[in-house]
Amino acid sequence: MFLPDMVVSTVARGPSRRFSLPNLLTYGRVAAVPVVVGCLFWPSVAAARWAALAIFILAGISDFLDGYLARALAQQSSLGRMLDPIADKLLVSAVLLMLAADHTITSVSLWAAIVILCREILVSGLREFLAELKVSVPVSRVAKWKTFLQLVALGFLIAGPAAEPILPGTTHIGLALLWVSALLTLYTGWDYLTAGVKYLVDEDEKP
Repeated sequence: MFLPDMVVSTVARGPSRRFSLPNLLTYGRVAAVPVVVGCLFWPSVAAARWAALAIFILAGISDFLDGYLARALAQQSSLGRMLDPIADKLLVSAVLLMLAADHTITSVSLWAAIVILCREILVSGLREFLAELKVSVPVSRVAKWKTFLQLVALGFLIAGPAAEPILPGTTHIGLALLWVSALLTLYTGWDYLTAGVKYLVDEDEKP
């Protein structure tokens, strides 16, 4: 007669969704940020750059897997939805700053990095404000391509001089892709901004 109570107790004490596989991958991506930054403190050491690239690639793969697994395993959670974009922004922002510090990104190409960072701040602020109004801003297909191109561009730039003997022009390829992703960043940032402003204007015009 104790069996029903035991079943209820077992279900209630099941594994927390906070420690689901998709969320663990997101936690790993956040943890990868200081490791990649640490490796980039020695930009002239080829082994350090390759290590940074390997960790960065694993983080990028986890960015795809956590969303896919969350949907496939029906393990989507509010915590995961909150942390996933934050992990992406932390990784991209930290790597951009380190690449600017070691002069991999220099001169006019710094504007591409500035555009990307400013857009991330703008969209984050807009999302936070609209979240208070219970308005969600869906991620567009172009925004997903923008994120993919950013990661590829940063991968080339992280490899940088270490990869030049294998693939001449690695840094130039990375800079070119960075500019393309910066242009997509401007487009998606403007798209989010106009959508948010349109909603606010419509709200103000309501009687």
